[in-house]
Amino acid sequence: MFRPISAEIDFVALEEAELVRWREQDVFARSMQQREGAAPWVFYEGPPTANGKPGLHHVWARIYKDFFCRYQTMQGHFVQRRAGWDTHGLPVEVEVEKRLGISGKKAIEEEVGIAEFTRLCRESVHTYVGEFEKLTERIGYWVDLESAYWTYHTSYVESVWWQLQQLFNKELLYEDLKVVPYCPRCGTALSSHELGQPGVYTDEFDESCYVQLEITDSHDLPGATHLAVWTTTPWTLLSNVGVAVNPEVTYAVVNGLVMAEALVEAVCGEGVKPDATFSGSQLVGLHYRRPFDDVELPEDADACRVVPADYVTTEDGTGLVHLSPAFGEVDRQVARMNGLPTVNPVGPDGAFTSQVPWLAGIGVRDANAEINNELERRGILIRRFNYEHSLPHCWRCSTVLIYWGKPSWYIATSKFKELMVNENKTIDWHPEHIREGRFGEWLANNVDWALSRDRFWGTPLPIWRCADGHLTCIGSLKELGELTKRDLSELDPHRPSIDAVTFACPTCGVEAKRVEPVIDAWFDSGAMPAAQVGYPHVPGSEALFNFPAQFIAEAIDQTRGWFYSLLAVNSLVFGAKPYEHVLCLGHIVDVDGRKMSKSVGNVIDPWEVLNSRGADPLRWWMFSQGSPWTPTRASLGAIDSSMRETLGTLWNTYSFFTTYASLNGFDLQDPEIPARADRPDMDRWI
Repeated sequence: MFRPISAEIDFVALEEAELVRWREQDVFARSMQQREGAAPWVFYEGPPTANGKPGLHHVWARIYKDFFCRYQTMQGHFVQRRAGWDTHGLPVEVEVEKRLGISGKKAIEEEVGIAEFTRLCRESVHTYVGEFEKLTERIGYWVDLESAYWTYHTSYVESVWWQLQQLFNKELLYEDLKVVPYCPRCGTALSSHELGQPGVYTDEFDESCYVQLEITDSHDLPGATHLAVWTTTPWTLLSNVGVAVNPEVTYAVVNGLVMAEALVEAVCGEGVKPDATFSGSQLVGLHYRRPFDDVELPEDADACRVVPADYVTTEDGTGLVHLSPAFGEVDRQVARMNGLPTVNPVGPDGAFTSQVPWLAGIGVRDANAEINNELERRGILIRRFNYEHSLPHCWRCSTVLIYWGKPSWYIATSKFKELMVNENKTIDWHPEHIREGRFGEWLANNVDWALSRDRFWGTPLPIWRCADGHLTCIGSLKELGELTKRDLSELDPHRPSIDAVTFACPTCGVEAKRVEPVIDAWFDSGAMPAAQVGYPHVPGSEALFNFPAQFIAEAIDQTRGWFYSLLAVNSLVFGAKPYEHVLCLGHIVDVDGRKMSKSVGNVIDPWEVLNSRGADPLRWWMFSQGSPWTPTRASLGAIDSSMRETLGTLWNTYSFFTTYASLNGFDLQDPEIPARADRPDMDRWI
């Protein structure tokens, strides 16, 4: 018999009662037990970073993952759903800095201390994981929270170490001095895929300048007295050591200034004609006077010289490129090829050092105006003007990045570019155009991964170096203990504890100390297929290591994040793709199509929806918005409308049925009612 129900429905109360039943009867675990021994359908949970409260976009991703995992379970598969938490890296550190009211590495080291700071980072991630767990349960996402992987757990770190050791043994992990994108506030280098995150590049104005550099060698170039150079970064002129020209380009002289013939009118004005022309090859080898001589050059340096470079074009500027190898990777390579030195008057805080007394302590971009003033006083400024260009910002603290030459550790991903490109061709992407478009193009332009971070809370780079330069890469605490002849099984593998561990170098016997950096947290997340089960160190992990995943799903910006780090790490370590099918989700935006932002005030708190409307209205609204990879405009009104039109209609229909079924004494157990298989479609489904 049916009991009549009211047409008025309180989804919040209904869902909370159902959640109580799920908890008390352990429904999720029982659903998993029913599928034990069935054919597996492998799913990887992308670990959200535990550095803040979850937002509406987290609900968006989680309900789609829940949808596919439930469906495959209903199809008879065993679907292991292990939750995961990304707990290391700049996102966590910056959040703790904000909480403490401090900023930068110096403040961390001097005011807090590394031990206390990393303790607070660990404490912070637990706080935010708790927030994620509450939301996960409330929206009905069935995922195993009890056996979740945490990237800071010792078993996870040891697996990451082992994977790095595989790369080291294959000579794919190396140290080099390169010019890298660098955050002066955070005090660390960043990788190319971090620069690929949404919103990293914005247009900024900087004061640029044209400057004339006096030729100091005798020559036979008619009327040429100065080289005309344009730069959008006047602050780099303090480290100038050369000028590059294209030997195949025709250059001209105008009133003593040397520039590309094709750019004469752009530099000097419409209708201006050159006084003489000659090949760029005739400029090569000439010396000139430095714009500034504050920074001392090496005694034997043959600097301030014109060198050849095929990359120099006549698209803009003057056709002569000033070289500052400390602040440009191409400049560094050209300088190295031509025997030019590198000088760097900028410190790790992004400010000039005492090498330039009149600029000491001033941030490089803030110094541009004063540098141009000084060029003008010296009579070598041609002109100055504000120039708009696109500049990268730190993806965590929004500070404008500089390109800064420093030693860093790299993974030679470029050696595996062809493998990654070919593996990508076999992956089923949704939408399909991502394969050859956004992701395929990213892989085709792959550069080596800048792995090291000069920070505190992260997986320590497991490399020890002795004074003689011998390197030892460690793959586990057991291996480290064997070298130290100590039991290190209970050691916290984080800074500062790990920094204190030394041992006699296996090659020469001299004391070996760990190199200081931690690693990019994106490597942690990319290592998760093996690391989530502690492979290969945890007993039984080999049987639990399911590879590859048949399905993953995250927001489209993960083409520069987790989708890439997964493919890169596992292609290099295991030689194969880590996933077969990918669902790229579009972003949740406001009603005007703008990105949701606290500063704009257009953010919808998921708890506002859950507490007032419930999870099912939110879930249904998300599922009903068309292709999940298109941007979806969110508003409370849209959710309410979806709730009324669909869930409300279903509920009213059911209320109508129960009312009249009760009045008529309808009983499904009545033997006169046809069996389900014998009923007409209307009676079976409606």
